[in-house]
Amino acid sequence: MGVRRKSHPKELKAKVALEAIRGDRTINEIVSEYGVHSSQVTAWKRRVLEELPEIFSNGRTRRHEDEEALKARLFQEIGELKFELDWLKKKSRFEP
Repeated sequence: MGVRRKSHPKELKAKVALEAIRGDRTINEIVSEYGVHSSQVTAWKRRVLEELPEIFSNGRTRRHEDEEALKARLFQEIGELKFELDWLKKKSRFEP
């Protein structure tokens, strides 16, 4: 039977990461208080610092990128459907 991994709630992760960023206490003190591994604290801290600029990013830019991706996917699907329709017309010898 395998070892089951711990799952920490997002609130705990945020709290631990913020304490690590503040630097008021050492990583070892944080680890002993919350019962998590030191590498986990470091990883959460790194992730917060990497993703922090996204909080202040312009939402319109992200929405525009999502719309462009959707358009590209829809145009690709239209092309595939048109190809299938043409093939079916040819196979059934249907001429409008």
